[in-house]
Amino acid sequence: MAKTKQVSPPKKNTLSRPEKKNLILRFANLILIAAVLIVYLPSLNLGYTELDDSIFIKETRDYNKDLSNLVTSFHRGVFNETEDVYYRPLLLDSFILNYQISGEDIKGWHLINVLLHLLAVLLLFHLLKKIGIEQWIAFLLALLFAVHPVLSQAVSWIPGRNDTLLGIFVFSFMIFAIEYTNTKKIWYLAIQFAALLAGLFTKETAVFAAPAAWLLVVFLKRKNWLDRTNIFLYVSWIAAAGLWFIVRSQATLKNSDLQIGEVAGTFPARLPVLLQYLGKIFMPFNLNVFPIMQDTVYTYGIISLFILAIIIYFSKYRDWRTIITGLVIYILLFIPALMVPASLNDQDFEHRTYLPMLGILITLSQTALFRNGLKQSHQLIAGVALCAGLSILNIQNQKKFNDPLTFWSAAQKSSPHSAYATMMLGARLDKVDEKRADELIRKAYAMDSDQKYINYYVGVLLQTHDSILQSEKFFIKELTISDYFQSYFHLARVAFEKKDHPAAIKYLEKYLERNASDPQANNNLLLLYLDTGQKEKGRLQSEKMKQYGLEVPGELIERLK
Repeated sequence: MAKTKQVSPPKKNTLSRPEKKNLILRFANLILIAAVLIVYLPSLNLGYTELDDSIFIKETRDYNKDLSNLVTSFHRGVFNETEDVYYRPLLLDSFILNYQISGEDIKGWHLINVLLHLLAVLLLFHLLKKIGIEQWIAFLLALLFAVHPVLSQAVSWIPGRNDTLLGIFVFSFMIFAIEYTNTKKIWYLAIQFAALLAGLFTKETAVFAAPAAWLLVVFLKRKNWLDRTNIFLYVSWIAAAGLWFIVRSQATLKNSDLQIGEVAGTFPARLPVLLQYLGKIFMPFNLNVFPIMQDTVYTYGIISLFILAIIIYFSKYRDWRTIITGLVIYILLFIPALMVPASLNDQDFEHRTYLPMLGILITLSQTALFRNGLKQSHQLIAGVALCAGLSILNIQNQKKFNDPLTFWSAAQKSSPHSAYATMMLGARLDKVDEKRADELIRKAYAMDSDQKYINYYVGVLLQTHDSILQSEKFFIKELTISDYFQSYFHLARVAFEKKDHPAAIKYLEKYLERNASDPQANNNLLLLYLDTGQKEKGRLQSEKMKQYGLEVPGELIERLK
């Protein structure tokens, strides 16, 4: 009996006592909440970047106002109802709901981004504990995720919320998939199915969430892969993917002209992105709001890979299963970004690191950063201090998203080989430095004359310098490349200059189909109807203008009588 008294009770007490006494761990969730709010509440003062955010908030205000479009979002592309290859219904729905709350006040949009990130951080903390990582390590890894500057684009840039939403759904999916294998409760099976389905309707990257969850359940947690419980999991995953595919196939999306060979050729060419972003995670000193592979250095990535190898090598009691699981998940969740051809999207946006970051965090849990024999309390203090330093870098990086000129200046400086960044900076400098703006537009055209929107901006440049007739071919070409509707307005001016009033009317009518409340275009169209003797159309046009709250000039009202 004496022996039984000496064995386990003291060990249980000594193991549990530090957890209870450590204030950081006792208030872990509150600290994570505070960290997110302290780091990201300054983002509420950020404005528009004019990279997609103005499209989703201003240009699609009519779509966002209508709650019935919560269903419509599942039947269309994200930027255009039919001429789009991107399918993001839940992102569009988040914008609709956001608009009901805050209208076009961008503070409200930034606040929702912060709150979504906060939820993702708390879910990540729970997930890391769920897969067996000690609470104090899981806390530090979640804190690192909460404040890491490489993820600031996902929070500070309104469209970056797509990856935050994806993180919420995928983390939830993984948590409940593991919970189901532990408890075999049908309720958890249903929740993980719904979470995976939501992830798929957020971004197609969620296709790789199921293999990642398999690694956590079978490889890391050592569950029998043919266990009856796991079979039910697999069936639910296939069902979710099938349902998503059926709904997506019914959407009015543009059939992609991309060939399998082009995608397959893209993958190996973009593999270095994995190394580049490893460098951004370990050494976040070369962050870029508009990165392209050509202008992203490899030095930080190579150094980071060496550092990762070293801290794994010198780790005490490392678990190779966890290390391998983390590295494979990092690669798995990055695969979709590696398969996007440059012809569709040449940018390697940092918000895409949001979900793959999970794999790196899992791997870090087994490195010398934590498995080093130091006291837990000392490591917690050191970890919090490191995160405080990263928070400062994060807040500094957020400032690049302050306004269009700041954003595109940073983009062009960090990605000088990007024709798009050069063009967009030139367009934003138009009212500030006209000479510099002209130089940048011409430079961007020389870099890539088929770049989306470049022909539009060259046409505008020519019209500004009274070369109105010369601008026509550029606007026509832009319509064949991007179908950018603003081109119709300028083509109407060309037609008017050529005294081709029927063509001018046609262009203005097409323009107003996409921007119905534009005052100048409505006024010009009414004037043209009257000048061509089309009084009945003029009266109808006058009524439309009144419906939009536009003033009809008195002299035109007299002419309508």
